[in-house]
Amino acid sequence: MSISRRQFLEASAISGLSAVSPATAIANTTPLPTRLLGKTGAHVSILAMGCGSRYLMYQEEEKALEALQKALDLGITYIDTADDYGKDRLSERRVGKVIKGRRQTLFLATKLSNRDGQQAARLVEQSLTALQVDHVDLIHIHSLTTEDDLAAIEAKGGVLEQMLKLRDQKMTRFIGISSHTDPQVLKMALERHDFDCTQMALNGAMVGMKSGAGGMVPNEAMPPSFETVALPVAVRKQMGVLAIKIFAQDALVTQATPEKLLFYTLSLPVAAAVVGMPKLEHIEENVQLAKRFAPLHKSEMERISATLSLKNKAKLDLFFSTHVDA
Repeated sequence: MSISRRQFLEASAISGLSAVSPATAIANTTPLPTRLLGKTGAHVSILAMGCGSRYLMYQEEEKALEALQKALDLGITYIDTADDYGKDRLSERRVGKVIKGRRQTLFLATKLSNRDGQQAARLVEQSLTALQVDHVDLIHIHSLTTEDDLAAIEAKGGVLEQMLKLRDQKMTRFIGISSHTDPQVLKMALERHDFDCTQMALNGAMVGMKSGAGGMVPNEAMPPSFETVALPVAVRKQMGVLAIKIFAQDALVTQATPEKLLFYTLSLPVAAAVVGMPKLEHIEENVQLAKRFAPLHKSEMERISATLSLKNKAKLDLFFSTHVDA
């Protein structure tokens, strides 16, 4: 049975006097499913803890650390952060405090936002210091935007060239690139370069599917989306795919249940859904949902997409074209 976030929170409040919530009880007895992260060979939990702007909504340090600790205790093994999440690497520093003593059980990903290749090594070293580790598992070139941005990344002596060197130097095991701006530009990047992983915006509202004669229109007739344009390239090249913007900054949770939104994304060929969870209840709820995930039938995905994209795609495309998750 599908439940809304509001229903879940109401149920949690009613049972608040119990020592252990239903979601925690499930988490203690059932492991969170894992998937292969493409050609990296690593297995990661299908639900990842996003430590961007949503995580930074925990303004009190104690609450922020408690939230991340809770995520790890409930079985999340993939942590997603970045060098520009918060002032003075606040997100990375918080992550570093929590993962002490558990580093070997986690897949740790951060991102490099700077485009100056000469600064790359120094900035990554600062990330490692903030995270209190000697290497990370994955570094994404953060937030690819335009063709000009891609050209700057690819330039001789640029960020991509330096990232390859950092991988050779074992500062990171894998390299990737993230985008929520332009699927065509991300497609170009993925076709040109053999990244280990990629991170892209994937939700039912941004696909652009719409009803046509006899059912859904074929993929090639759909407006560009990460799902129809960039994702097939990543899958063909066996890159590990991380999905972001599943709830579109919660813009979609009043139009579809968190279950349907999460299940839609997890029914795609992705390794994990990276979700920002600004309340402890969200962590419990999303873990509970991920534990009972079952792939949606194609017809159900088409129905969700057709309903959500008609109302939301244009405005979400515009919003994420300038969105900075910092």
